[in-house]
Amino acid sequence: MSRVQLALRVPDLDASVAFYSKLFGAEPAKRRDGYANFAITEPPLKLVLIEGTAEETTRLDHLGVEVESTGSVHAATTRLSEAGLTTTEEADTTCCYALQDKVWVHGPGQEPWEVYVVKADADSLSKKQDSNCCTDPAATS
Repeated sequence: MSRVQLALRVPDLDASVAFYSKLFGAEPAKRRDGYANFAITEPPLKLVLIEGTAEETTRLDHLGVEVESTGSVHAATTRLSEAGLTTTEEADTTCCYALQDKVWVHGPGQEPWEVYVVKADADSLSKKQDSNCCTDPAATS
């Protein structure tokens, strides 16, 4: 099953987790330092919360489509490239406490989109250098 991902950078992770738990009637599927995600069945949504700074308002970090396999990521890469979009591939990258394969594209407003598969759990939020993962969308181009 594929599902859309919405990643938000939030000023208060605990308050956001409490709010979204009530909104969706579900607890986080994963909770780590500065990070939480919800795997919502209905509507099919992966909601990612990344802790920002206390003085900023909640804002978009990035968007995505979670797919079931690396083959699906490769198929998306081919389809997007053939459609004339610039793609950036990442294989075996650690992002959002997970080992992933992914491809990035940017929308017309420079909003970052990823098509990705989670291959395994990971112990860190860290990312490869030059990755769009968990970065300030205004800093990506």
